[in-house]
Amino acid sequence: MLINADFSQVSTVKPKDYQWVTSPGGEVQRVMLDRIGNESARATSLVKYLPQTTFPKHQHPSGEEILVLSGVFTENSNTHFTAGWYMRNPHNSSHIPSSEEGALIFVKLRQMSQTETVPVRINTNDLENWTNIGERYICPLFQADNEYTYLEKIDSEQRLLYEPAKGIEILVISGALYLTQENQDSEEYEAGSWIRIPLNAQVHFQAGALGAKLYIKTDHLGLAATSALEHSQS
Repeated sequence: MLINADFSQVSTVKPKDYQWVTSPGGEVQRVMLDRIGNESARATSLVKYLPQTTFPKHQHPSGEEILVLSGVFTENSNTHFTAGWYMRNPHNSSHIPSSEEGALIFVKLRQMSQTETVPVRINTNDLENWTNIGERYICPLFQADNEYTYLEKIDSEQRLLYEPAKGIEILVISGALYLTQENQDSEEYEAGSWIRIPLNAQVHFQAGALGAKLYIKTDHLGLAATSALEHSQS
């Protein structure tokens, strides 16, 4: 299965584009944002847990990254994460995920280095985890040679700064973001929209009237394209 698998192209998914697909065991529903492979896939998804749902214990080759968007997500029946928690489960870690009241999470599978061994848990609701970098307001989540992941809040009509040479991947958590490509009118991406811009693409981002809160990943798309090609040929 190939979904938004060409990393040389702009890829976007808005809430109106969502196609919910039930997992083979019926435990969760998923919106596949990008995907290379079937059930053992390199994948970026939105995953919805209905109330009183438990997913069987499973392992994560090349890791799992999670941002809780709503509800309460539970690991191993005793550790609960409300909206705003960020998690990284490293290579070959395992867990039993569940939700008593239901949850919506943003998930990236098989996209970590196998040398990453330390689990990460960050409460992005805690203001102490946020910092000002110049005029930017950022919550750092993870940084390595080929990845920089963070949340950023931008004010009404503020431009989003990034380096086009590095590409960028964005999930709009709240508010709205306007994207303008070369020689095109701007297009609105409301909360729940996912955007992936390839290396060296000339685009511009600006927040809507109410500002925006964004999940952002940069520095990773060159390596991601290579990894995607390897997955597609395996």
